[in-house]
Amino acid sequence: MTNQQHDDNELTPSQTTDYKPGEKKSIQEYQTLDTNARSERPLLASVRVLGLPMILTIALEVAGYSDIILDLSIPEALQTIKNKPFIIKVGIEYRMKVLFKIQHDVVSSLNIQINKTKEIIGSYSPVLESYEKKFVVEKTPTGILVCSHYEAKSKFVNDNNIIHIEWN
Repeated sequence: MTNQQHDDNELTPSQTTDYKPGEKKSIQEYQTLDTNARSERPLLASVRVLGLPMILTIALEVAGYSDIILDLSIPEALQTIKNKPFIIKVGIEYRMKVLFKIQHDVVSSLNIQINKTKEIIGSYSPVLESYEKKFVVEKTPTGILVCSHYEAKSKFVNDNNIIHIEWN
């Protein structure tokens, strides 16, 4: 959006037809579903209750350049993002990537909307390591009319409409 007000409805998650999210279950419920599942025991035993799922960083990846990384792991970082604009060239190929942790509960159908498009990241279970999701390579617009100041409004939401992080 170029110098326009953001419409909150643009980022409202849409429901996919014929998709019904599964019943939300806690880690304890998953543990009792199949007590004989040996492959899941080490994972479930290693999970620590650390708090909410965390979006650690979001980055702009351009071949031949250092990544532009926005650290979202601390609340104060969200305030400083507005004061740290970055410049990208027109007509280049880029990819967004996000680094996040699932800490205490299974998060199903986490998604992000980019350029008024929504991408489902997937369903993830808690682990001690961070997950990294790289999005498809896109190309920045070209031409004199696209040279401007752009603002972004971002939101990570799961299929239960729980907002994990949101920023402008």
